[in-house]
Amino acid sequence: MEKFQYTIQGVDYDVEIEEVEGTQAKVTVNGIKFDVELKTPISMGKQVPKPVVKKPVAAPVTGEAPAKQPAPAAVKAGDGTKVLAPLPGSITAIPVKVGDAVAAGDTVVVLEAMKMQNNIEAENSGTVTSVMVNVGDTVMEGSVLVTIA
Repeated sequence: MEKFQYTIQGVDYDVEIEEVEGTQAKVTVNGIKFDVELKTPISMGKQVPKPVVKKPVAAPVTGEAPAKQPAPAAVKAGDGTKVLAPLPGSITAIPVKVGDAVAAGDTVVVLEAMKMQNNIEAENSGTVTSVMVNVGDTVMEGSVLVTIA
């Protein structure tokens, strides 16, 4: 379930998106439930489990040099999970840069929409591989903001 707060013409709305299936959505606005038909289908963000970090185990001492492990493949710019704009608006802050490590739930972009500041959060942990927007840019719903691998 995703929760949003909107102000439209001075009126505050608490919106909870409970379920989305194809072009049908179940939402609650200020405590009132609605069945909504969408013009185009959207998908709710998947919850990605946090990676489990295992500590390396020391190899037994045999007097021989340990075999070299292959270097991990380099991550290319733009590789990874895309963080998308959930609604149209203007970028007001970007608290991360390429190469920064982020945890699930960390704010990666601040988007102003309808006179409200919306913190756009990382859905998974990883390293920022690209920042596709600049402060002051106007974005549409679904625009790629950053990528995290």
